[in-house]
Amino acid sequence: MAESTRDTPDTPEHGLKLHGRLDQSEHFWRDHYQWLFEQGYELRSRYRPSWKPSWKGTKKPWDECTDGLYPLHNSAIDAQRRSDGELLMLKRTKKSLFPHETEIGLFFSTEPISGDPRNHCIPIYEILQVPDDDEIQIVVMPMLRVHDDPRFDTIGEAVEFFRQMFEGLQFMHSHNVAHRDVTFFNVMMDARELYIDRYHPCRPWRKLDLSANARHYTRTQKPVKYYLTDFGLSRKYKAEERPPQEPIIRGADKSAPEYKTTDACDPFPTDVYLLGNLIRENFTEVQLSPSETKRLGFQFMKPLVADMTHDDPSKRPTMDEVVERFETIRKGLSSSKLRARVVKAKDSPIAGFFRALSYWHRRVDFTVHGTPSIPTPAKPCSVL
Repeated sequence: MAESTRDTPDTPEHGLKLHGRLDQSEHFWRDHYQWLFEQGYELRSRYRPSWKPSWKGTKKPWDECTDGLYPLHNSAIDAQRRSDGELLMLKRTKKSLFPHETEIGLFFSTEPISGDPRNHCIPIYEILQVPDDDEIQIVVMPMLRVHDDPRFDTIGEAVEFFRQMFEGLQFMHSHNVAHRDVTFFNVMMDARELYIDRYHPCRPWRKLDLSANARHYTRTQKPVKYYLTDFGLSRKYKAEERPPQEPIIRGADKSAPEYKTTDACDPFPTDVYLLGNLIRENFTEVQLSPSETKRLGFQFMKPLVADMTHDDPSKRPTMDEVVERFETIRKGLSSSKLRARVVKAKDSPIAGFFRALSYWHRRVDFTVHGTPSIPTPAKPCSVL
């Protein structure tokens, strides 16, 4: 088991102002609480029309109560499936703004494509049409968490992350779908097996009841599967339409060179850039701000990442070429390199010392028991 990576809450600014009261963006969920309940999904108690804050009349702070916490995203919320208690994510989407989101999500969630192990698109369990607004749909999905929390323990764990993401984007491209928004928070993981304790969706470093930090294993102990999410900007083409020339639509990462030099581009090379830039910003060579910490030990990825982020889109490799080159890189890494600890440049000496102690204990155990240095992917989220 590894230590928790988060110690302090990240309360949204609006939460501090409202002190636990419902934000305007939450009124939709309150107004549809009963309808969602009838569809088989139960929201937290704060969205019940008759809700009374549990901290009222007590000395307990509102932000230490499960019904006081704000969702992490305005358009998405956690819910419990009534049939089995599984925690899920409900996402509100507007057809006129994102006309292709549910179509593409369902395409990758339908057999035989959904059962392909190369498929790393978040599975969609159900699409709910809101009864009082033809424009709004609710997408029901598994509860995922950001791909790098908890932190990567070994180089081999990160190598498996790279492999799965290269494979996932290659799979999308092989079906003529461009993602168009491959950014940090759209790359998630299924952490159900990774965590010993169920964690709270709004404070994922805490237990579901907020009583303590949620305990977890390392990815080597409990391998995970990573997913590409959010198809709001994605587009699907016919094979004969490639390469397409699409008007520029900027997602969260607006740094692609073609965004600054043209009004239209082929989104497939831009996808390659976006995934390469994600790795560059978080693993290889970007100068980070004083508040951020850079991971060390990933120099072996620099040549491939440099080609993926080439200023000229025509000179970037395709995802087929990326996968092929990465496989050569992966096979060239020694077992000792793969088992090496992921160190951050700004880790404090004291924290680094204790992390190193627990790491070496795990490493000896893994070596003795022959645990693979590159984790085998976990069982994927099923499509209901």
